[in-house]
Amino acid sequence: MKLAIYGYGNLGRGVECAVRQNDDAELVGVFTRRDPATVKTLTGVPVYAADTVAQYKDQIDVLIICGGSATDLPKMTPMLAKDFNVIDSFDTHANISAHFAAVDAAAGENGHIALISAGWDPGLFSLNRLYASAVLPEGKDYTFWGRGVSQGHSDAIRRIDGVLDARQYTVPIPAALDAVRAGTMPELTTREKHLRECYVVAAEDADKARIEREIKEMPNYFSDYDTTVTFITTEEMLRDHAALPHGGFVIRTGKIGLQRDHTATIEYSLRLDSNPEFTSSVLVACARALLKMRARGNTGCKTVFDIAPADLSALSAEELRAHLL
Repeated sequence: MKLAIYGYGNLGRGVECAVRQNDDAELVGVFTRRDPATVKTLTGVPVYAADTVAQYKDQIDVLIICGGSATDLPKMTPMLAKDFNVIDSFDTHANISAHFAAVDAAAGENGHIALISAGWDPGLFSLNRLYASAVLPEGKDYTFWGRGVSQGHSDAIRRIDGVLDARQYTVPIPAALDAVRAGTMPELTTREKHLRECYVVAAEDADKARIEREIKEMPNYFSDYDTTVTFITTEEMLRDHAALPHGGFVIRTGKIGLQRDHTATIEYSLRLDSNPEFTSSVLVACARALLKMRARGNTGCKTVFDIAPADLSALSAEELRAHLL
């Protein structure tokens, strides 16, 4: 499958690395809004100007869009779905339905297939919530993220006027996690499950009070959480926050048996040294599935719920039965 990257930040570089681990994938090129002459890729793949991407539509099977969810993907994905089969990792949960509708219209009207919100949450965690709730219909779902760097939330902070760089850590509250694992099925508010820690490099003349207020009041990102904002220097950011770890847990506790007197708990967890590199690995696997679905005549927008598990794998059905079933 011939893949291309649109947007060359942490996620784009991750896709570049992930392609090299999949023998059935080839990277055609990287498309960037920066001057291509200033962009050096990790593997020497060609770099092109973003506004020339339509010229290459006959050479690209799937375009992987590596923009931010706050402002990039709501515009980029519908626009590019007109000319390409596309995948993105849109992760603003509250806006997924609206994003789906926009991408579905663009892809469907032009005979293309699109997959939005692929990654680990939304993505793999979404699948685990689905499986667990189907198996344990009388129960409760709990999702905890971190401790780790959220790319989407960090990007949202960097879009604030006066911010030069930012890292946002999502931190589970231990007491909440312990209560869930104990099987008590507690009622937890958003604020009771996580903290958000923000580390911000501000411009020298920036209004730090305004920046802190804009962060804490940002809907869909910070307004529902206890959030701390710490201003640091560029040197401190490079020294203390260069890595991009993440992870989390999906837990469902349910009652089973005739009298509902037995408890079952399903827990799925991830521990990631690199959030973008792992997310990118999911995107490349989903590109394979998307092409299989397109070959069967599917068009329009899809989510991970629409992917058959076997479509994600490069193995044949016989190999899957023999080695994984």
